[in-house]
Amino acid sequence: MGDAPFLMGIDIGTTAVKVVVYDTDGRERHRYARAYPTTRNGAFSEQDPADWMRCLSEAFDEIARAGHAPAIAAIGVTSQVNTHVFCAADGTPVHPAITWADTRARVAASSLDAGITEAERATWWGAAMGIDASHMAARMEWMAEAKPDLWAATAQVLLPKDWVIGQLTGAYVSDPVSQIGAVGRDGAFIADLFARIGGARNRLPELRDPVTVAGHARVPGADRPVPVATGLMDAWASMFGVGVRAEGDAMYISGTSEIPGVISAIVNPAEGALVFPPHMGLTLHAAPTQSGGASLTWLCGLFDTRPEVLMAEVAALPARGANALFLPHLSGERAPLWDASARGTFLGLDNSMGRAEIARAVLEGVAMSVRLAFAALDTSAGMRAEVLNCGGGGFTSDRWNQIRADVLGRELRRLAVRDPGALGAAALAAVAAGLQPDLDTALASAVRFDKTYTPDPEGQDRAEALYALYRPAYEAARATNHALAAMG
Repeated sequence: MGDAPFLMGIDIGTTAVKVVVYDTDGRERHRYARAYPTTRNGAFSEQDPADWMRCLSEAFDEIARAGHAPAIAAIGVTSQVNTHVFCAADGTPVHPAITWADTRARVAASSLDAGITEAERATWWGAAMGIDASHMAARMEWMAEAKPDLWAATAQVLLPKDWVIGQLTGAYVSDPVSQIGAVGRDGAFIADLFARIGGARNRLPELRDPVTVAGHARVPGADRPVPVATGLMDAWASMFGVGVRAEGDAMYISGTSEIPGVISAIVNPAEGALVFPPHMGLTLHAAPTQSGGASLTWLCGLFDTRPEVLMAEVAALPARGANALFLPHLSGERAPLWDASARGTFLGLDNSMGRAEIARAVLEGVAMSVRLAFAALDTSAGMRAEVLNCGGGGFTSDRWNQIRADVLGRELRRLAVRDPGALGAAALAAVAAGLQPDLDTALASAVRFDKTYTPDPEGQDRAEALYALYRPAYEAARATNHALAAMG
């Protein structure tokens, strides 16, 4: 990314808001990160958008006190997606944000998906995609049926980044890439799909190119309003942040969920994989899971401990033995199974095992969910990537990273900076504001890797034996887990 000015990258994550100030070489000058709450109740998972803005206000004040605000020349915003804010015309939310992990709309999703013909799938998406409980259309259908008064008060349905940009600039817009599944191959919302939900078509936001200025924000301590880019969803911003920008490149982003992805112009039908319409000359095949880092967070809460403590205990275990298996479907599963009624499952526990053995099973189970996802991506993209550019908060542990390399049988290169989404968002903003000519230039000196993990033969032997049982274990437990989920 040359000399000052500074760039700000904002990432509205699932568990925390991160705001990072970079110089134009991609060096971190200031970092703010604060967790905020999610309210969960069965299938429901909700957040208060006011928490996002409270965190941003704190971050802006910190940055002003540090003396960086006058140098901020562009702001990029990225966020979790398939989290939806139903809001009035002035941007006021009429309901808590429904997160991507929320499965309340699974019945509406199933009904909508059953009504889509194979010809329509081919025309709309050009891939074996469909409607799940996190899809905007399913959420709209649920709101219209379950809360018709709130649906009537809704003027638009926005993603977190789009709502935040609207709060900062007054411009409530989105981009076609972040609206995966809701837009077709032409980059427009799928009119025939949204026509099936009464009033949905006039509640869709305006779509703009992500590398354009959406509006300008007033930042405390800045001399003038700062341009804010329309921006991209977390997967794409993180993809650029870890240096994936060319045909054949592959990524693995780890946070609350795991997001593997491959760039390939080849598109083969593959059950479970998502294929984005081509953008910036890139076709991204992605397979986001439901519970990655969230599984470790859950386990830490269960044992009242910290991740680093569990990691140390796992590292002390002998390489062989304690062969437990974990299905990390604590909130259902997304890619490649797309099963909202799947549930977390342990198999093979015995009375010799303690929390270290259970923790290793969780780490291995998350890695196996990603291997299953990559199997779908390899088919969809018509290639197998042997090197994965990796980043995100889930890659801090060397032990877990080695388990991942062993399970996946691929080389992992870890990004040196902590927040690939914020870095990618800042780079997009630099281009949108005219500070850099293109993303390659913006990221040329910013993307650096600090460590490489290669598969260990002994670890691979264990991983292969366990992975052979992973999909059969899901199938064997499926009916029971579905019945338990249906009990409420």
